[in-house]
Amino acid sequence: MERTRVVLDTNILISAIVFGGLPRKILEMAIASNVNCFLSFAILDELRDVLQRSKFGFSPQQAVTVIDELQDICEILNPPRRIRTIKADPDDNRILECAVEAQAMCIISGDNHLLELGKYREIHIYSPADFLATL
Repeated sequence: MERTRVVLDTNILISAIVFGGLPRKILEMAIASNVNCFLSFAILDELRDVLQRSKFGFSPQQAVTVIDELQDICEILNPPRRIRTIKADPDDNRILECAVEAQAMCIISGDNHLLELGKYREIHIYSPADFLATL
C-alpha cells in the first residue's frame, strides 16, 4: 500500500518544531516514514525566515539546522508552475504549487485561506486534527 503523500504548511512545521501537539505527531509520522512528506524550496525559505523572528528566537544557524534536518526527512521540490488561486494571501499558493507538483493526497495546514478551500483539484486540505482522524 502506498504511503499517504502530504505537504505540510509552514504553520504546521512551526507548530511541530516549537510547540509540539498534533503537528509534532504528524512530523513524527514523516520521520518514521509512515507518510511521504513533500516540501518546496519556497516553503523552506519561509520557514527559515519565520524561525528567525524574535517571536521564536532561532539563530540563523539554528534555523539552517532545522532546514537541513527537514531536507533529510522530506522530499524537496521546486515546482515550475505558478498557481494564483488564493488572492487574499498569495504566499499560500506556494503550498498548492508544492502539493500539485508532489501529486500529494493532502495538505495539512492551520491557515484559514487554505482550510476554507477544503480541496484543491483532488488534493484534500486538512487541519492536523482532521488529518489524524482520517487515518
